[in-house]
Amino acid sequence: MERAEVLKRVIGILTESQEIRRAAEAGEGDDTPETEAGVVTQLLNEMLPSISVPADASPQQVARLVASALGPALHTMVAGFSLAFTSLAMAHDAGRTDITSIEVLQELALEVEAGTYDDDAD
Repeated sequence: MERAEVLKRVIGILTESQEIRRAAEAGEGDDTPETEAGVVTQLLNEMLPSISVPADASPQQVARLVASALGPALHTMVAGFSLAFTSLAMAHDAGRTDITSIEVLQELALEVEAGTYDDDAD
């Protein structure tokens, strides 16, 4: 999955999680750990690659295969969450009361779509 797609997916998951939470607080939804786990499971299933390990692989080979397959995906996913957190924190620290956290995430998604956070962007 490309970096921009991962960033958009992270933003989508955060937005969905927030909507689940708001619905639960309003008594309209389900805020159980299973609901939240479903959102996380969906994220992991979409973003993490599948790994094929030969039956005769040594433990060291398995470790190398897993690290090489998961490392880049986890790095990009953590970068996406860090970017979203930083965007939300900056709006909070600036005292922005004119914008909701979902609106901050929507603005971030538009910036990602415009290529602001592409790998070759400065």
